[in-house]
Amino acid sequence: MAFAEKYINPFTDFGFKKLFGSEPNKALLIDFLNQVVLPEQHRITELNYTRNEHLGAKELDRKAIFDLYCIGKNGERFIVEMQKAKQNYFKDRSVFYASFPIQEQAKRGEWDFQLTEIYTVGVLDFVFSEDADEKEVRHEVKLKDQNGRVFYKKLTFGYLGMPHFTKTEEELETTYDKWLYVLKHLPYLDSKPKALQGKVFDQLFAVAEIAKFTPDEMNAYEQSLKYYRDLKNVIDTAIMEGRMEGIQEGIKEGEMKGRIEGRIEGIQEGIKEGEMKGRMAAITESITKALSRAKLTVEEIAEDFGVSVEFVIKIKNELGL
Repeated sequence: MAFAEKYINPFTDFGFKKLFGSEPNKALLIDFLNQVVLPEQHRITELNYTRNEHLGAKELDRKAIFDLYCIGKNGERFIVEMQKAKQNYFKDRSVFYASFPIQEQAKRGEWDFQLTEIYTVGVLDFVFSEDADEKEVRHEVKLKDQNGRVFYKKLTFGYLGMPHFTKTEEELETTYDKWLYVLKHLPYLDSKPKALQGKVFDQLFAVAEIAKFTPDEMNAYEQSLKYYRDLKNVIDTAIMEGRMEGIQEGIKEGEMKGRIEGRIEGIQEGIKEGEMKGRMAAITESITKALSRAKLTVEEIAEDFGVSVEFVIKIKNELGL
């Protein structure tokens, strides 16, 4: 397959792990974490990749599969994930994932319960619904008390809502800006922008060049890109259709109330309900395609779409697979 793009799409599973998930490219992940996630007083110089699959304490406990899981020189834990689409209970999932690097630090015998820092990092190809109007890109979340004071400093959730990053190349000032710019625009670039100078970005563009892939890498990327595009197109279409249906239902309901207030409220409720219907239809259709390809396990598909294993099995049984 001949790709129209010169550089890899980092929002594909293959692309994200190609850039950040291999030993030769460890410097890219270290610089990304230092510049985008970590506070200045806690920069890292080394980390080690570890297994990204974690099982619960009991056989029946649900397992967690992270995109990347790393441990720093001083024992810091980093869960780094790329999220393609909005999921139900996404925040619950993040907290659930963070529980694994907490529990694995337990020591047998006498132990004082001292833990190392844990960072859960999400690069999101969507924004949280409650933040849609805020236009903030970076969200840092810590455990706080009723007065807004940080209660526990060693657990941090960091999310990057990439759709809200709108700076142009001419507006890039910091390394933080440059990282967000390259993640968002990489597959649409024909060459390395002048603003993205330095050893790290030289390495990133060299790694991201599709023409340098081996045949196996090319095939893996093609499958990953197709999966990403299918998911994105289905969700975008379904949400749009759901929104239009919701608007029509809302207008009808509002007109029946006979008041402007009722009409506006009906439209808003209809839009919300329509978007929810559209999103569920999109997820179901994407799961159906994933099952038909038979490339992923039921557990992996459930993990990707933020649904229960039982939900995926139900669809699989209905398809007769």
